[in-house]
Amino acid sequence: MKLAKRIAKLGTETAFAVSADARAWADKGHDVFPFHLGDMNIRTPLNIIEAGHRAMMEGKTGYGPAPGIPELRAALADDVGKARGLQYAPEQVSVQPGGKPSIGKWLMALMDKGDEVLYPNPGYPIYESQIEYLGGVAVPYGYIPTDTGFKIDRDKVEASINARTRLIYYNNGQNPIGAESDDEEMQWLADLAQKHDLLVFSDEPYFDIRYSGQSKSIASLPGMQERTLIAYTFSKKYAMTGWRVGGALGPKELIDVFNKLNVNYESCTATFIQHAAVEALQGDQSGHREIIETLRERRDVLVELLNDIDGVSVYKANVTFYLFADVTGVYQRRGYPSEKDLRIEALEKTGVSFCSRSHFGKPLPGEDRVFIRFAYSGIDVDRIREGIGKLKAFWES
Repeated sequence: MKLAKRIAKLGTETAFAVSADARAWADKGHDVFPFHLGDMNIRTPLNIIEAGHRAMMEGKTGYGPAPGIPELRAALADDVGKARGLQYAPEQVSVQPGGKPSIGKWLMALMDKGDEVLYPNPGYPIYESQIEYLGGVAVPYGYIPTDTGFKIDRDKVEASINARTRLIYYNNGQNPIGAESDDEEMQWLADLAQKHDLLVFSDEPYFDIRYSGQSKSIASLPGMQERTLIAYTFSKKYAMTGWRVGGALGPKELIDVFNKLNVNYESCTATFIQHAAVEALQGDQSGHREIIETLRERRDVLVELLNDIDGVSVYKANVTFYLFADVTGVYQRRGYPSEKDLRIEALEKTGVSFCSRSHFGKPLPGEDRVFIRFAYSGIDVDRIREGIGKLKAFWES
């Protein structure tokens, strides 16, 4: 069978490749501590489950409107808008089967072949995959580690902009590094976008996975709402990763294109799931608060244990459920020839499974530290203690 040439440009979510290694090791009878995949072992709040079941029992199992049911579009416009100090009309909302579809649909709507698109690296690998698959030129920008977390490499961003640059992906509350912009960094990016007439994809899946303070959206800054698409998902806030429901919010002209793409790609998001999503936004929020407290406890324990390992240091990220740990000391002390060797040996000697920096894009020039990502959304505190205890004993042996 001869496949289309463009398939060679299609990447994957590399954490799933690590999952395959972990699964293969577990299938041999070994215990695995799953720090590699950002799935959640926390049940969706019961009021949301009951709303989905009720909708099914009421016969809400057929096709729905391609843009989404009116109730959910209105609920998203209200909830997302209020949280960001903005006003959205329901017509500015397109319901999606998860947060991920918006990544490609945004490009389909705005990017012509040969256009350059800025994206974060390390970052969510689907950005680069979709840019290249759809005929664009993927231009990475990096981050600089500081004592207060990771900051965007501004010089790299500014040096990368030229006449062909049209779009930029911005993931504040960033996977994998847990970075968030302070007010000054976000304003710098907004000024840059307006100066160069760049359109912004503001990927905000972790907007509500915050342990203190208040999240902000670049769309809220003056002059930015009309040039920004917000990608929203229910997956993290309400532990609904498998439900596959989210939304895109932006200028009506762009949302109309999204709705047309919905017709072409999936017809609609499952109707009964949309009714559950309305309950998620408008119903009892105690389930979400419990999710945050569970994740907070896991984060605090994991940060303490990782920083107690000789040769490991990690910043206590205040958003997301990821920690991007600097393991340069361990890497050099043990003389690993590659990140993969470090990762595989840790799995086979301790059962601890994690992603390395290279799973989130090719390292950029000038990077001289070794980082790995720990996700704590799918592992309980007692298992965190057990797994990291084994990792510490092995790495310090």
